[in-house]
Amino acid sequence: MKFCALVLLGIVIVHGLTSCSKSGNKDRHVILISLDGFPAWMWNDPSLQVPNLRKLAAEGASTKAMTVSNPSITWINHTTLVTGVEPRKHGVLFNGLLVRQDGNKPAKIEPWVDKSKLVHVPTLYDIAHQNGLTTAESDWVAVTRPGTITWSFAELPEAESPVVKEMIAAGTITPEHIEWMQMGPQRKSVTFLDNMWTKAAIHIFKTHKPNLLMFHTLNTDATHHTYGPGTMASHTALAYADKLVGDLIQAVDESGLRDRTTFIIATDHGFKKVSTYVYPNVVLKKAGLATALGPTINKCDAFCMTQGGMAFVYVNDPARKAELLPKLKAMFEQTEGVDRVIDGKDGHTLGMPTPEENQGMGDLVLYAKDGHAFNNAAAGDAVTAPTTNYGGTHGFFNGDPDLDGIFIASGRGIKQGIVLERMANLDVAPTIAKLMDLKLPQQDGRVLEEILVPVK
Repeated sequence: MKFCALVLLGIVIVHGLTSCSKSGNKDRHVILISLDGFPAWMWNDPSLQVPNLRKLAAEGASTKAMTVSNPSITWINHTTLVTGVEPRKHGVLFNGLLVRQDGNKPAKIEPWVDKSKLVHVPTLYDIAHQNGLTTAESDWVAVTRPGTITWSFAELPEAESPVVKEMIAAGTITPEHIEWMQMGPQRKSVTFLDNMWTKAAIHIFKTHKPNLLMFHTLNTDATHHTYGPGTMASHTALAYADKLVGDLIQAVDESGLRDRTTFIIATDHGFKKVSTYVYPNVVLKKAGLATALGPTINKCDAFCMTQGGMAFVYVNDPARKAELLPKLKAMFEQTEGVDRVIDGKDGHTLGMPTPEENQGMGDLVLYAKDGHAFNNAAAGDAVTAPTTNYGGTHGFFNGDPDLDGIFIASGRGIKQGIVLERMANLDVAPTIAKLMDLKLPQQDGRVLEEILVPVK
């Protein structure tokens, strides 16, 4: 009997220690919404018609400008938003994973690799899951098969997904809708996709009440690329995004959880208008360092991977870096439309890794001049040309005010009427962690204590 009692006591103690090791508050809910490509300079325009967002800001806190991470690209900054560390630590440098090919072939980007291969540090949803909280996402990025998201409706939702099955059974969507969301000629407009992702976010919150829901809309980014930010189409796209946010707010109200829910609205980057393409791979081709098959580089000693307002230049053979890098740097410094050429070894000055730390990091980093954007194509001999059906882009240096993004916090735990002059997107994850009673193992940002209601 004494032995049994001791065993029972041991079980109780171990269970108690396990329980005590978990933090987080299951009665709290945070909805992190990213409205892709929402520049601060448009938010600060009082003529912009976004009443739901204005109301959230008036009832909570906002910033006039949020500094984003380099590269100022979608997957990179979404990962910063949920880790609170710079890309030099979290490792994401593209909308996917850069994969080096053998020999003299150029690298390629694989977007749908497992999250474990992309993200090198714990995320908010990892920590929440480890602490017994529930997590969810609708069209978040860099989250393929993470193992720590309880309910998922992916950018490319699969018919066998539990959430998809639930929504079809409930009559919220149809199997045909899922087919229309897949890549290919049948894929519908981005406004349709955003509506589907919003329906999924609403379904997940009302049905499962996750502690952390991450939700991403894309139409604003697509519109700004095509027509440019600040245009009539741009204002219309942002008004539509605001309507979708309003639909989600209404769903939270109907769930009865509004008083326990905090809304965090952010974006991944701002936007710049562009009118001229720069073709760095044509520069490499004309220098005899690459050959092209049509518009695509097929063999190269050096190649360039472009990301809008910035580009990475790579030397294929490490043994030739000492020989080629000075030549490449001098060549691109003289290239029309190139504003800055930075050594990859200086990546930390940009918040990025060095080439020795991450194979995705360029040996050189190029930034474009105002009005210019880099293009991967290598056809012809023209180094620059007017853009066609392309009005704006991002990727530029994050110190450019056009790249500043938005931030709004409203609801449980947030003070009313606070307007910050500037913050960093590095501050988002630490602040959400504080709201959820979680601890991030590392962070480059800080908790925005000035917007939080003091805990009594």
